[in-house]
Formats: sequence, C-alpha cells, structure tokens
Amino acid sequence: MRADPPEFLRATRVSYDAIADEYTDRFADGLADLPLERALLTAFAELARTAGAGEGTTRLPVADLGSGPGHVTARLHRLGLPVFGVDLSPRMVALAHAAHPGLRFHVGSMTALDLPAGTLGGIVALYSVIHIPDDHLTGLFAEFHRVLAPGAPVLLAFQTGDEDGGLHLDERFGHPVSLDYHWRSPATVITHLTEAGLELTAQTLREPTPDEKRPRALLLARRPETAQD
Repeated sequence: MRADPPEFLRATRVSYDAIADEYTDRFADGLADLPLERALLTAFAELARTAGAGEGTTRLPVADLGSGPGHVTARLHRLGLPVFGVDLSPRMVALAHAAHPGLRFHVGSMTALDLPAGTLGGIVALYSVIHIPDDHLTGLFAEFHRVLAPGAPVLLAFQTGDEDGGLHLDERFGHPVSLDYHWRSPATVITHLTEAGLELTAQTLREPTPDEKRPRALLLARRPETAQD
C-alpha cells in the first residue's frame, strides 16, 4: 500500500488549486519577458535531442515538472521535443489542458514519478523546486536520476540570494493558502544534485527584473553517461 504523501505536498496542492485561475491569468506565459530562460530552454532542447534519442530513431520524452499553466510545456513542444507536463494541482492541470489541448498534462508529484527507470530524455523544473523542503531535496534529485536516461539533461531555475532562507504565505491572490518557499544558493542546490548522482554542466545567475524581488539561478545538469563519468 502506498504511503500517504508528505504534508508539504498536500498543502502545496491545496494552495495551488485555490489560486490556479488567478495564477494562470497572471502567468499564462511566464517566459514572455525572460529572454535568458528562453535561451536556456533552447539549449536544453538541443541537449535533450542528442541525449534522449533512445533506441533507433525513437526520441525519449521530456518532462516539465511543476508545469502550472502549461506555457513551458508548450514552448518545449514548439522546440520540437516530445513533452508532457506534471503538476500537483488538478485545477492547474485542467487549465493547462484547456489552454493547450493538443499536449499532455498529468496530475502527479515530481518527488515520486510514475515512470520506469531511464525513460526520460530530459527534465525541466522552472521555479517549482522552491516548494521542496531541504530534507527532501536530495531525494527529489535522486528521483530525477532514476527516471532519466544516461546523458539526459536537467534544467532548474529558482529564486536565490546571498543566504539560504525562505518565506511562508497564508494568503495569495486573495485566497487563504499555506505555501512555503525555500530560497537557496546555487552552491546548496549543486551539493544536493551531486549527492543524488547528477553532474553540473552549467550555471548562471541573473539579477531580478523590476517585477521581481530576488535574483534567479539557472542550472543545467545531467545524468552521467556511465557511473565513471
């Protein structure tokens, strides 16, 4: 029998169900004014096409984890990748289906993906690992390692700053919520990636836009080709 999900997952799911419509109205294309994120998605797509070729000419799919309104999934599709989105919130998934009816979106948790080992050609998680507590982060990246094919890339983006910290919200968009945000330095996240067996390939840091409060870190990693890499 499957164990009950951790409380932080339940609270995050319920909170995003409550704010899904307002969130989607505001962030229907959250990358429209973020050229660096768009550029790194393009680089990710090139890496995924190479690493996720699979057997013969069959290309392995990539997963957009924490897919929200579906705009990142849609952009990856336009870049030529077979892709699907996964989100905790059933309401978010319903809205993503409505906005992008030709694409696949599933309700699920990035911490326990219902996928066989080695079946993904890449993982994107933009501004979604911020809801994962520190003591679950290495386990999360170990799950990424499990489902990725050898050589397959990971692209992460998250809010950062000079020190690790966080924020708790009881209200957003006028709705009661219980959302915890975890701010981490790139070095902290890289440590968790390495402990999970993934290897860093690139990192960058950008300053906040006028609408943002914190710098943004973007990391490219991959599952090594072999255990000796």
